Amino acid sequence: MDTKQIEYILKIAEENNITKAAEKLFITQSALNQQLLKLEKELGTPLFHRSRTNWRLTEAGEIYIEGAKAALQIKNTTYNRIYDVVSARKGHLTIGLTPGRGLRMFTAIYPELHRSFPNLDVRPIEMRVRAQQDAIAKGEIDVGLMTLAQRDQTSDTYYPLKREELVLIIPTGHPLAEKAAPSGEPLATLDLAELRYEPFVLMDKTSTLRSSCDLLFEKAGFVPNILFETNNTSGIAAMVQSTLCCGIIPRYYTLGLTEGVACFSLPERPSWEIVISCQKNGYLNSGAREFIRLAREYWENSAPLF
Repeated sequence: MDTKQIEYILKIAEENNITKAAEKLFITQSALNQQLLKLEKELGTPLFHRSRTNWRLTEAGEIYIEGAKAALQIKNTTYNRIYDVVSARKGHLTIGLTPGRGLRMFTAIYPELHRSFPNLDVRPIEMRVRAQQDAIAKGEIDVGLMTLAQRDQTSDTYYPLKREELVLIIPTGHPLAEKAAPSGEPLATLDLAELRYEPFVLMDKTSTLRSSCDLLFEKAGFVPNILFETNNTSGIAAMVQSTLCCGIIPRYYTLGLTEGVACFSLPERPSWEIVISCQKNGYLNSGAREFIRLAREYWENSAPLF
């Protein structure tokens, strides 16, 4: 099933520019333009409103793109089902993994996955959550390990693995740190409003953690003084340890913190979920189903995060 032309048109629509699309596809702009003109002649109508800097879909183009995405999904589903039938324990599995914990989970469960499916072509890709959601929608990855609140979920399918608390962390030198519970005991509670005048380090605005944090500050009734934005959760803990600021991080990243940081629950005990996601109504081959089973087992046996 040759879908090369479909993939070409989808890339032009994605980039809104034929020059950029050709660069991403590693073909000449002339060759790509010929493919587009050939299709438009066949359909009897243009698919794009053309300009030097911005190509926009026509009404016919919108219809074509909708059908093109559905066609690629049918292709992927068909091929995966055939691989399952005629190539026992073979096939392909592309996995999106969140930075940090995603790679650690994959490292832990891959040996068992490989033993069960030695001929499975597994391709892990480290990606942030919103990039994974986009890649799943486009059929570029089969499954993705994500951390997000329910409000950040798309219309795709989500398999919950573990619920995780979002925890407030402050330097141990801060006057409020004396309210922290002793090591090994449940976390003490601290109202976020008590830190309204303190600087914070937060994840950048494209992060699902940041969207959860923004909602917490809104409920607390103040706009935080943001000292620094990062794309690394571990970096938040490191800056708090350096006594520069306060932060909010998932409970998972507090488990190894032994010095320099005092951890607190927030009164509302905010949380999100660790999940595996895939396309709604998409077909999961036997390798993907085994990956999900192993991931569930991994998180069931991990330390409590709430």
